[in-house]
Amino acid sequence: MDTKVIYERLNKVFRDVFDDEDITVGPKTTADDIDDWDSLEHITLINAVEREFKMKFKMGEISSMKNVGEMVSIIAARAK
Repeated sequence: MDTKVIYERLNKVFRDVFDDEDITVGPKTTADDIDDWDSLEHITLINAVEREFKMKFKMGEISSMKNVGEMVSIIAARAK
C-alpha cells in the first residue's frame, strides 16, 4: 500500500478521533503535537486505526511507536 494513501486514511482517522478537521499528520507527528492526545485517547486512536486498516498491532509495536511515521511503516509492511 502506498504511504500517501496510508497518510490520507490516517488523517481521516485522526480527524474523527480528535474531532478536529484541521489535523494533518506527517511522519514526525507525535502526541505532543495534538492537544487532546493523552493515554486514553491513544487507546481510542489505536483501535480506530486497527479498524480502518483491518489489522491488529502487537503490544510491542504499540509501545515502541514514537511517531506517526513509525505507525505508517508498520501498516505499510503489513499491507504487502
